[in-house]
Amino acid sequence: MTYRTRHPAAAPGRVRCRRRRRLRVNDRHVSFYYETDDDVERISILPERTALLVVDMQHVFISRQAVNPDDIRQRRERERWEPFYRKIDSVVIPNNARLLKAFRARGMEVCFAMIQCRKKDGRDRSLDQKATGYNQLLLPPGDPRADIVPALAPVEDEIVVTKTTDSAVTGTTLRLMLHNMDIDTVVVTGVLTDQCVSGTVRSLADESFKVWLIDDACMAATEEIQAHELAVLNNIYCHVITTDELLDALGYAK
Repeated sequence: MTYRTRHPAAAPGRVRCRRRRRLRVNDRHVSFYYETDDDVERISILPERTALLVVDMQHVFISRQAVNPDDIRQRRERERWEPFYRKIDSVVIPNNARLLKAFRARGMEVCFAMIQCRKKDGRDRSLDQKATGYNQLLLPPGDPRADIVPALAPVEDEIVVTKTTDSAVTGTTLRLMLHNMDIDTVVVTGVLTDQCVSGTVRSLADESFKVWLIDDACMAATEEIQAHELAVLNNIYCHVITTDELLDALGYAK
């Protein structure tokens, strides 16, 4: 890995480690912890060791649901979520499509994760999917709401893992399959940034994968939550970059 060190000298009492580690690649989404970290590296991707992981781009999360026009509460809830849906339609889905096209054109691995239980009554779900409110999810086999949206649908033998957890690693065999395919780097996109995307990124980092999170190909419920979670994740669990930056690193014409 190529990197340069901008510190003139190591701070007293600190040993500067030269082994493989995660260094900053930009000055965006920088949390308090990394404001004084000046170690910088270039964005570098080895196609044969890298996979794209698209998380939970399913109808239930990113498609507008039918609303009873006579139900004021439903109408207000739709209005509350409308900025999210507009961002999904205008930015997140198109950028995911661009990434899928690039990875497929280069013969790189593409994987998907989706929430779906195996028992009709959802007994096999983790506790966070049995919560009340938004996170109360029951998506049994055959429920069309669980389908990945057609614009981003898997093709041929692309791996799709189903989960009853937030993390796509904790509740599946994804880690083993990636290791078996000699993948050590994962590009992550999808929803929701602060929930399943975050859980997946953290799990991948704990398993020593290098993770690139694409900030304009993922989304939280609001821009405020999005910005906060990207700053929390960046530089420790992953690198947060844009779709254009990733495609440039791949040498793929946009």
